[in-house]
Amino acid sequence: MSVESLKSEFSRFLLEIGAVKFGSFKLKSGRLSPYFVNLGVVGDGESIWRLGEFYARALVEFGLVGEVDVLFGPSYKGIPIVVSTSIGLHKIFNISKKFAFNRKEAKDHGEGGLIIGSVGEGDRIGILDDVMTTGKTKEETLSVLSSIDNVKIAFVLIAVDRLERGETEYMATVEFHRRYEIPVKSIVDVLDVAKAALEYGSITMKEMEAISNYLKIYGGKTY
Repeated sequence: MSVESLKSEFSRFLLEIGAVKFGSFKLKSGRLSPYFVNLGVVGDGESIWRLGEFYARALVEFGLVGEVDVLFGPSYKGIPIVVSTSIGLHKIFNISKKFAFNRKEAKDHGEGGLIIGSVGEGDRIGILDDVMTTGKTKEETLSVLSSIDNVKIAFVLIAVDRLERGETEYMATVEFHRRYEIPVKSIVDVLDVAKAALEYGSITMKEMEAISNYLKIYGGKTY
């Protein structure tokens, strides 16, 4: 097992389930993108297990698993990710980590509050989510977690880095790191998946060039 084999296998998985598509897609911003990332297609037991397995492998391969006490999934897409990843860590590596997630709105009855799960004072937290567009969801998560004393956000791990800029000239992931001093890691980026698609014959060299040209215009700076 290696980082390169993880990236290759995960890219193939994303293509198989249609979580990353190539073509022409109109985004909310109004611009046309040659690719579209949507992990919302994960909707059955096999695919969510495999997704959790890849996140678990990434945590181990990237050396992140020892940096955290709790894995946190921002609602809503982060919830199945964090649960399946916790299961994957236990089943594959015999590593047991606590997990938690948040509600969008606080309850005033039952267990109450915004956070479901075990997050305590001084815990080191790793945030797991699907992608990062502007970082707004992650900022909301930081606000929720700020109510707990002395928690440390160790990192954010996402499935796919779109490589597009956020609100500044920097990539959204870099922008978030610069603003909050929290590193953002991705299992793959969109070029990893595009290269895999080209290798498998799913896209043509012309489509690959369109992706490269798009990123020359809308891609963000690194550091």
